[in-house]
Amino acid sequence: MKPLKIGIGGPVGSGKTALIEKLCKRMRDAYELAAITNDIFTREDAEILTRLEALPQERILGVETGGCPHTAIREDISANLEAVEQITADFPNLDILFLESGGDNLAAFFSPELVDAAIYVIDVAGGDKIPRKGGPGITRSDLLIINKIDLAEYVGADLSVMARDTKRMRGEKPAVFTDLRKSEGLEDVISWIQHELLFEEDAKPTKLDQLANQAIADFQAGKCKQL
Repeated sequence: MKPLKIGIGGPVGSGKTALIEKLCKRMRDAYELAAITNDIFTREDAEILTRLEALPQERILGVETGGCPHTAIREDISANLEAVEQITADFPNLDILFLESGGDNLAAFFSPELVDAAIYVIDVAGGDKIPRKGGPGITRSDLLIINKIDLAEYVGADLSVMARDTKRMRGEKPAVFTDLRKSEGLEDVISWIQHELLFEEDAKPTKLDQLANQAIADFQAGKCKQL
C-alpha cells in the first residue's frame, strides 16, 4: 500500500518545519512516518529535523531544488518523485510521508501528482491582511494553518479579522489557529489528518477551531476592527 502523502507549504519562516517536527514526535509511535524537505541550495530543513530528532535520520530526505521552490512541487516535480520513490523503497510500510516545500509566496501550490493532500502554513507576523490576499495556498489547500498567534499583540494583528477573512476566502474548508512553539492547536491538526485523510472513525472531525469560531463571533458582534 502506498503511503498517504501530505504536502506542507507556506512562506519562509511560517512554521512548516516546526509543524513537521511536532507532527512526527506526536504521531511516530502510532504510525510509520518519513519526511522529505525541499531547499534551494542546501538541506537545511532536513538537517533541522534530524537535529531535533523528529525521526531517525534515515527517514528524513532532503532535496536540493536548485531553483524556484514552487517549480519543484508543481511544474517539474521529478526530483521529488525520485525522492518519494527512494524513501518508499527503503520503508515500504510507511503510513504517512510528509513533503515540505521550500519557503515561497502565496502562489505556490503542490501538484496533485505529488501529494494526496496539502496543508498551507501562514503566520500572524505577516499581518492580518494575509488571508484576504488569497492565492492557491490560502484558497485551495485542504487545511490552512495560521501560526504564531502568540505574536498577534506585538505585530498589531487582529485574529478576528484573520478568522473572518479566512472564512470568506475558504468557505467551509477547515483552518486552525496555532502556536506551534507551545503545541497549541496541534491536536486539531492531528485529528484532521486522522479523520479526513486516514478515515479513522474514532477521530474527532476538525473544522475551524474554537479560537477561530470565537473570532468570527466577535466580528459578527462588532467587537473587532473594521477594514
